[in-house]
This record gives sequence, structure tokens and C-alpha cells, in this order.
Amino acid sequence: MESLRKQFLALENSHLSPVARESNRNMTDILDDEFFEFGFSGGICQRSDFNGDYELQEDDYRISRFEANMLGPESVLTIYTLENRTTGIWSHRSSVWKKRQDGWKLFFHQGTKTDGFKKWE
Repeated sequence: MESLRKQFLALENSHLSPVARESNRNMTDILDDEFFEFGFSGGICQRSDFNGDYELQEDDYRISRFEANMLGPESVLTIYTLENRTTGIWSHRSSVWKKRQDGWKLFFHQGTKTDGFKKWE
């Protein structure tokens, strides 16, 4: 189970890294063709949004309280708390990753803004 956790922590960090965020092309390599996101601002984003001039923030992020759980042989749910060290904004995050022919792809992502590092109930 620890190897699953490490693998998906690395995948989550891959789409948060400044290198991935400096180019929409880098992001589309990570995202599933059917990707969609419910952002913490309330907006909805789809993979097609990254095919043009969608601007990503290259902020400094830190993941904490990370968990990865198999939903089936080809899908994984990750949950974690994300601190944006650039803006001071905290959010709870969840992602669903799907195994495809070319590896694991981010299928779904959601962020919910929080007031900081709160204990999970």
C-alpha cells in the first residue's frame, strides 16, 4: 500500500509542479481525454480548456495528509490537503486517476477551499 501512496503522491505533484504548469502541453500529457475539475472557486474546467491560452499559476504548492485508495483495478482515488505557499490559500483536494494504455491519467479533480490545516473529522 505504501508503494501505491508514493506512486500517486508523485503523480499529484507532477501536475502541481512549475514545470508542468509552464506549458498547457505538459498538462495535457497528464490529463485524461475526459478530464474535468470542480475548482475551489466554483468553476468547472475540462481538458479542452488546456488546448489554448488557459493560464496556470506557477505557485509553490505543498501536499500534506495524502492518501491513495484503489477503487478498482484501473482507478485510484487520492485525497489530500494542499497549501499554496505563494498565496497562503489552503484547500482539500480529491482526484480520480484512471489507468490507460499510456499510463495513469488524471480523470477528475476537485478542490474545496478551507481556512487552513484543520483536523479531519
